[in-house]
This record gives sequence, structure tokens and C-alpha cells, in this order.
Amino acid sequence: MKTPSRALLVTTLLCGTALTAPTATAAAAAGGEDRPQYVALGDSFAAAPLVRPTDLADPKCLRSLADYPHVAADALGADLTDVSCSGATADHFSTSQHAGTAPQYDALSADTDLVSVTIGANDSALSKLTVSCLNALPKPLGKSCAKANTRGGTDRYGKAIDAWAPKFDAVLDTIRQRAPHAKVFVVGYGKYFRDGGCFPVQPYWGQDADYIQAKIDQVGGILRSAAARHGATFVDAKELGTGHDSCAPAADRYIEGVRSTRDAAPLHPNAAGSRAYGQALAEAVRADTSSR
Repeated sequence: MKTPSRALLVTTLLCGTALTAPTATAAAAAGGEDRPQYVALGDSFAAAPLVRPTDLADPKCLRSLADYPHVAADALGADLTDVSCSGATADHFSTSQHAGTAPQYDALSADTDLVSVTIGANDSALSKLTVSCLNALPKPLGKSCAKANTRGGTDRYGKAIDAWAPKFDAVLDTIRQRAPHAKVFVVGYGKYFRDGGCFPVQPYWGQDADYIQAKIDQVGGILRSAAARHGATFVDAKELGTGHDSCAPAADRYIEGVRSTRDAAPLHPNAAGSRAYGQALAEAVRADTSSR
């Protein structure tokens, strides 16, 4: 996969100047062996492309050192191996996404204590959907992607998402096999659009903004249900992002719009969003630990 330009990063849905060094924290530092060993798997929602500082360990992944896994690791005092990668699908957990990029599963071992995972948006081609739904002009000077994709009573994207669901069950099975002692946390996708959208602030007609969010929510429902079946914990980023969607004032957004207003890829988490999601993940880990 070619490294996308800032203008085209919208196509890596739910998938800088200051650059710093690699992501994994040395286990020997700051407490060493007593620190939880945390592995973060996922796509660009986890990797937070263009949020500074950038992780130079694997530049093609466009991963931030301020993404939600790093926020959670700092809060928990955990040693993090972050292998999330922009544009990843579940297939990239078992195969290399880029030359020199190891399959994400390779980061897991019997010593792993904590795993977080966000995946599914790219598997379901939601990046293609967000591009196809753009409407620069008001009705009727355009066409509705929601109408086009549900013509004849068949929801094409909904059908594709349902077809992908068994693959996420397989993902959780493989995580359990490779990291048998780890507690697994599934982080869902955020709130991208409020009900009815906000045309023309974001260039999606209301029905199309609702359709996109409904498909994101459908993926989230699959993640939630699979987590429950596999004894994992689901972290609801959508609920957390209410009032912080791409329609909110720029200073309040967790998810950027089609035009990014800060250091973040379009239609991806910004630093504030990554911070909120990471804090929520850390709280979920602590709640699980205290309940044992």
C-alpha cells in the first residue's frame, strides 16, 4: 500500500513536523519485569495518522506516539508494543501489510498481559463509502449514496459487514491462542456524524451521513457481540464521542472532518480523541482488574 497524501488519507478510514523514536518501551526501564506487557493491534483508528509525534519504527504505518494505545499504556504504567497500522485489515494480522512490516500477530506471546484491538472498517470498505458519499452541492444537485447502496432492498455495505463478522471471531480466537494469559479489550469506532449530519459543514447529505454512521455502528455491534462471546471487554468509543463528532466546533472534535483542522488525518481521531479513547481503555482495564 502506498503512503497516502494528507488529502487522500480519508480513503484509509477507520484508517508532522515533530518526529520521535520507536514505539516499544524497553521492559527493563522504569520498573522492568513488573510492568504489564501490552500489545496494541489495529487499523488507523488505533494508529491515529498525522497526530504528532510520529512513530518512526514503521513509517509506512503512519502511527502516532500519541495514539490511544500510548495514552492507555502511559496511564497504566505498561510496556507497550504498538503494531497498529493505518489501512490495516484483519488479514494484516497474519500477513505483512508492507515490506518490512511484520504481521501484527507476531507481537503476541505467552508473556503478553494486555491486548487492545480495533479492526473492521477497512475490511468492510468503509473508506470507499466515505469517498463515494461526498456531495459538495445541496440537493438535488448530486446523488445519495445511501439510496444507491440500498437500491432494490439490499444494503450492499450492510451485507458485506455481516459477511465479515466471522473473521473477527477468528481474530479473537487467534489472539487467545497466541496470548493465552492476556486480557483482551476491543475498542470500537467513534461517533463520526451526529443524526442528520451537518451539511455543508461536512459535505454529506443528512441521509448519507446517517447511512455512514449506521455502517460504522454495525461494525461496532459486531465487535461488541464478538467481545462478549469471547470473554473480552468492549470499550465504546462512540458513546464517549457524543458531542465530539466531526460536526462539532473544531476545538471540541475527537474525530476530524473531511478537512482536517489540526494534526490528524481527515475522518480520523485527533489528539484529543486519542487521549479520550486511551483514557477510557485504561479505565476499563482498571475496572476489570479491581473486579477480580
